[in-house]
Amino acid sequence: MDPRVTELRSAVARLRRQLAAHRVEFRDRSIAEEALATLAGLAAADRPDVPMLRRSLLLVAGAIGSVSALGDGLRQLREAVDLFGVTPRA
Repeated sequence: MDPRVTELRSAVARLRRQLAAHRVEFRDRSIAEEALATLAGLAAADRPDVPMLRRSLLLVAGAIGSVSALGDGLRQLREAVDLFGVTPRA
């Protein structure tokens, strides 16, 4: 198995657990949960769709970026997505 995929799966699972444990409600929580579910689905593939990874990461970051308690998990998720490199432009 690709170690990048393993790291991505771990980062997604970790942030999902942190979000579930974060009891304070915030306006975009459902967006973050949906984007994390998408990331979990992408991480289940042996070769995830990199543009979709980046799009979902942006949605998560936009939804929880101001929640400081989730900052470390978000950073780890970004680093895991960055392991897949830059997506070439058309």
